[in-house]
Amino acid sequence: MENKELTVSVNMITFKHELYIKQAIEGVLMQQTNFDFELIIADDCSPDSTPEIINDIIKNHSQGHRIKYFRQDKNIGMQENGIFAFSQCLGKYIALCEGDDYWTDPLKLQKQVDFLEANPDYVLCFHPIKILRPDGTIDDDFITKVPENHETIETLARLGNYIHTPSVVFRNVTRSLPFEFRLSPIGDYFLYIILAGYGKLKYLEDKMAVYRYNVGVISRMSALDIANNNVKMYSCMIGYLTDENIKRIILDKQIRVVTEHYNMMESYYEEKMEAHYKDAFVSRHFIFIKIKMLGFYYKNPKLFVKKIKKILSK
Repeated sequence: MENKELTVSVNMITFKHELYIKQAIEGVLMQQTNFDFELIIADDCSPDSTPEIINDIIKNHSQGHRIKYFRQDKNIGMQENGIFAFSQCLGKYIALCEGDDYWTDPLKLQKQVDFLEANPDYVLCFHPIKILRPDGTIDDDFITKVPENHETIETLARLGNYIHTPSVVFRNVTRSLPFEFRLSPIGDYFLYIILAGYGKLKYLEDKMAVYRYNVGVISRMSALDIANNNVKMYSCMIGYLTDENIKRIILDKQIRVVTEHYNMMESYYEEKMEAHYKDAFVSRHFIFIKIKMLGFYYKNPKLFVKKIKKILSK
């Protein structure tokens, strides 16, 4: 339930962020506002020194009283931890900043809340960010390109996610996230699609946050894993959405990803088999050719072995 006296809840999920969490928290606590805000930290049972760093800030920082810290008893995964954190946010607005990113402008919250207060037809506002590379250099955003017509759910559905998480402030319009969201392996894009059903999106001009490149879970995933997660996410979106036009757009995206995913899988397993058998067979040997033709049996090892035995018995 929304707290009428609390304007913003900052939602921060964290896991094994001992190198980054202090900077993330301090970027929130330095905010200068004419309203009250809180920082919700949901720690997914970090095994490193992340909890000690957080507790030290709560105890010793002059703004530590704003922090509500929750530590899971066991690791429940990023999506479940994020849903838990969302359920703890009682403010009129919710801001996002994961534990490995950070804010750079002390007026960030004030600017974004002022915009949303003055423009009730907008549900969410976001802004450009800087990107911190692993070597320590900071660049302008080279990952996303925000389209000119960025405000509608149709554009967001058609072009994909062009919103960086640490830039987001949105109205706390939904008391609980839908069942389909819990099943999705990707949360941020799905959340923005949900919110875009309540109003327009606004891109502000000030650069007020930094995103760490090649640090998060997604950065360490293979192209196959990313494609697989996208297929699952689109399925969950289609189950949630009621607007037929938006559902059709998402379905078309899913079909394209499925096709790309199949092609990647076919290429991957062909390369694996060729590498495995190249020392035993000449590439044009009939057995090797037959094995390449059987790549689509990789999901059923027993059937694959049966087919190989049949080939060898000829």
